[in-house]
Amino acid sequence: MADPLDISQRKKDHLALCAGDKVGFRDKTALFEQCELVHCALPEMHADEVDSRVELLGKTLAAPVVISAMTGGTDEAAKINQDLAQVADELGLAIGLGSQRAMFERPETAWTFAVRDRAPNVLLFGNLGLVQARKMSTEEIQGLVDEVGADALCIHLNPAMEIVQPGGDRDFSGGLEVFRRLVEELRVPVIAKETGCGISRGVAQMIRSTGVEHFDVSGSGGTSWVAVEAHRADENQKALAEELWDWGIPTAASVLQLRGLGVKAIATGGLRSGSHVAKAVALGAVAGGLAAPVLKAHRAGGIEGARVFLRGVISTVRSLMLLTGSRTVAELQRAQMMLGPDLARWQP
Repeated sequence: MADPLDISQRKKDHLALCAGDKVGFRDKTALFEQCELVHCALPEMHADEVDSRVELLGKTLAAPVVISAMTGGTDEAAKINQDLAQVADELGLAIGLGSQRAMFERPETAWTFAVRDRAPNVLLFGNLGLVQARKMSTEEIQGLVDEVGADALCIHLNPAMEIVQPGGDRDFSGGLEVFRRLVEELRVPVIAKETGCGISRGVAQMIRSTGVEHFDVSGSGGTSWVAVEAHRADENQKALAEELWDWGIPTAASVLQLRGLGVKAIATGGLRSGSHVAKAVALGAVAGGLAAPVLKAHRAGGIEGARVFLRGVISTVRSLMLLTGSRTVAELQRAQMMLGPDLARWQP
């Protein structure tokens, strides 16, 4: 691979690795197999009566589904972002952009994040790392939000990824003050987002104290970003990455951890299907997000491949709503379920 410190090259590497099969968690899952939704043999409704709509950040989604943040900063990323944003707009879903650090440090890449011409109505999440946000003024951050027309900004937390990344950050101090400042000064809502290692109840409570109401738990069990960086690391960092490959809180467990805190959780990390989305909602999430399977569907079949895959996800969610007797998403959040011991032990 080329210079590991070059941000555009890093994004190209990330796309290639995430589309493959060598960066998954080895011995850890997202624990959705430990959540069993209880079948309702008498739903007492027509399938067409199922209402999968959900309110999120001031917009109504047709289903509780998010296309999770993936990429930006390269020509290939631009095509992926634009195609997936168009599909999200068509289907009434939400979508997140990859880290906008690239467009801040290299303004000539800003066009790769531009999706509003293809998706004028989509619920769109901007994305910036906490460490980068700490170094930037609110005005500069607002400029990134405005340039892409984002409805909210994810501030992502990724210490595990950074400490194994060539040239990665090492100073993670001052985070709560960054959240507090942006909640007070930014003109769009702030979402606290992890990047594959999950958010614990204690951390969520700390961040909630700053005024943040939305969390993308991005737990372990899907793509391991430590593993992604392991493939790019030098020999010294590679040894550490091998040790931390499976580090993190499983996604289903992280959703459970946030129950009862008065926050809205988006479940990402290891979701592969509509079944996973439905289980995430039953566990307490307002929506479930998918990234790698959408990317693979797009790589295999272009925009139509992504469209077909996501229609299938929505269909499965609606079917499981019927089969749990849930007329609305709010009812699905209260659906009866059985938890296996590995997941139940994470309940607060």
